[in-house]
Amino acid sequence: MSENGKMTDVAMPQLAESLVSATIGKWLKKPGDPVEQYEPICEVITDKVNAEIPSTMDGFMGEILAEEGRTVAVGDIICRISSVGGTAPETTVQAQSEPAHGGQNPATGDSMRSRFSPAVQSLAAEHGIDLSQVVGTGMGGRITRKDVLSYIEQGGAAKQGAVASVSTSQSTSTASPFTGMVTPPQTEPSPPLGTAIPNVRHSGLHLTESPKIPTIEIEGVGVGRSEYFVDVTPIRNTIARNMRQSVTEIPHAWTMIEVDVTNLVLIRNKLKDEFKRNEGVNLTYLAFLLKAVVNAIKDYPIMNSFWAVDKIVVKRDINLSLAVGTEDSVMTPVIKRADQKNIAGLAREIDELARKTREGKLTLDDLQGGTFTVNNTGSFGSILSYPIINYPQAAILTFESIVKRPVVINDMIAVRSMANICLSLDHRILDGVICGRFLQRVKDNLEGFTLDTKLY
Repeated sequence: MSENGKMTDVAMPQLAESLVSATIGKWLKKPGDPVEQYEPICEVITDKVNAEIPSTMDGFMGEILAEEGRTVAVGDIICRISSVGGTAPETTVQAQSEPAHGGQNPATGDSMRSRFSPAVQSLAAEHGIDLSQVVGTGMGGRITRKDVLSYIEQGGAAKQGAVASVSTSQSTSTASPFTGMVTPPQTEPSPPLGTAIPNVRHSGLHLTESPKIPTIEIEGVGVGRSEYFVDVTPIRNTIARNMRQSVTEIPHAWTMIEVDVTNLVLIRNKLKDEFKRNEGVNLTYLAFLLKAVVNAIKDYPIMNSFWAVDKIVVKRDINLSLAVGTEDSVMTPVIKRADQKNIAGLAREIDELARKTREGKLTLDDLQGGTFTVNNTGSFGSILSYPIINYPQAAILTFESIVKRPVVINDMIAVRSMANICLSLDHRILDGVICGRFLQRVKDNLEGFTLDTKLY
């Protein structure tokens, strides 16, 4: 930041060594709002993770120079803050320079009219606003967050709420989700009394809440169109680039092994309630799997390596990357030095990283330094996967769904809890023999858990 009279310039910081720019996702403060030192003033989107930019001083929010959705180079000024000794900055000049809310900017037309940013969509959904009724003052007629806030202040949300309640009582039809119309969810009618409810099979997965719908930007929506366009976010673009690089540069091969996890199911069911009371986090199968994988990597350290053209680099620290899915992307936060943690410690790390991923609070440090990736595809009911290696690592392992199956034991049939483990490998570094032995060691470790296994 640099002083400019009573105003201080806020520049886009260097969030990571390899990042040269970031996109403004959402402003958390508007001109005139008081800000405190270290208080977040905006959210930014990078190629790797979303982050918050904090204020480095106490004062009042001044002029915003980078609007939401704009990509800003490191070092460029994004806003100005008035020092605490001054007064709240005037915002009337900026307001006068913008087109009136009731009219469209004639110079830009309405080519951007149907593109809504995540901040606008979220605000409209929160207040139940039909975005087709809001006049956009942004570039190309695009509706900004400020337009929605102004519409709310003018009482537009209350009017729409009254209209929506009348419309709901007259019709149960739902508008297209791409028109910007936000309508209350329709409830399914109850079956008549005496009607038999069919016994529907399900995967055994139970959702604690309704699945979230990805927040996306829609471009080119119109009546009669047979297609629409979805803007590629920086994170999705990074995923695409990394996946393309992985399959292009790494000669993939894969192998699978079957594991009897009956004893694991028993020990987990025995300890999970007490563990939840004591630790406040869930004891999942993944914690046991990570412990089994870590111990197997100790026996076969070549699995913890990457290709460096004229040499193979074997990492001493075992840093496990976890593939964690969100509504619209997959992140791989890292458990650092996983070989130094017990099962309870791994369970706490899993819970913390999963929570930070869902809440969008991962830091760049959380995503760096991984040496081997583990993916729990079984949580979605999958029984067989062919994962793509997390570049530049040498391998990725997936743990599939646990399923009860008849198994032959000592020439007798028994019902056991079985699961598949799939491994994708870099065939420049690893071969079938070493990977087969590694998977066999993971299998032995998982089947070796007993009711006497200690979590601490």
